[in-house]
Amino acid sequence: MNRDAWVVNRDAWVVNRDAWVVNRDAWVVNRDAWVVVGDNPRAGVRNPRLGVRNPRVSVRKPRLTGRNPRVSVRVAGVLLLAFDTATPVITVAVHDGQRVVGEASGEGAMAHGELLAPAIREAMAQAGAAMADLTDVAVGVGPGPFTGLRVGVVTALTLGSTLGLVTHGVCSLDIVAADVQVEGEFLVATDARRKEVYWARYGGGHVRLDGPHVLKPADLAAQHPDLPAYGQGAQLYDGVLRAAGAASPRAAALAELVVSGRAARLPLEPLYLRRPDAVPQVAVKRA
Repeated sequence: MNRDAWVVNRDAWVVNRDAWVVNRDAWVVNRDAWVVVGDNPRAGVRNPRLGVRNPRVSVRKPRLTGRNPRVSVRVAGVLLLAFDTATPVITVAVHDGQRVVGEASGEGAMAHGELLAPAIREAMAQAGAAMADLTDVAVGVGPGPFTGLRVGVVTALTLGSTLGLVTHGVCSLDIVAADVQVEGEFLVATDARRKEVYWARYGGGHVRLDGPHVLKPADLAAQHPDLPAYGQGAQLYDGVLRAAGAASPRAAALAELVVSGRAARLPLEPLYLRRPDAVPQVAVKRA
């Protein structure tokens, strides 16, 4: 009986594999639609009737009996990939519209480019999904250091363009604020280097009231001496700021913000707030 059940599952996999081929072909059609519309200077966006994959073929058939790890089940019509690279922590999550179904993370102040792609692969593998199954991509757009922030934003732009995904940009400080459990106003501060912090002020419902800005910790404390501060910047300058928690952005929190509709969406443009540390040298010509 178990063997027969496995045969049924195997047959279901064949059906799903065939559905995947249809999906792949549908993506090619969408890609061609992108090219056609993109070549039309009067068409600023893709044709919505062509630019979205057919939901009737994008969902694989559910497994019939037993466990078949190669057959993924999507209950909702959303599969969101979310990530943030605005801090030394690289965080990735996959959300199916109801819950987080895959997570991965890594840490390295100068290794965002090396760590992000493997983390995405790991989170997608946990979700049992392929990149072609995605419908949306969300990214924290900072503020943050130049190199790490650029890696995340460029990756989101590339995925959105090549796969035809809906894109969502969210302030990285908002992602930290989403995990704060406190009533009343509070600050979120992350390390901006140069002995400064990126910060924003939040009120009831975790609504951003001010910011993001970059400032010396002592100046921030002088402006808001009574507010608790959360984030790695608050921990780094504990004693100057009223540090209450050292949370980093979590991609799972980012995904929940987007799926719930509570995210204050921003363009997919990095929030640097100041010039990069490294600038090209310009030779001075002698008279």
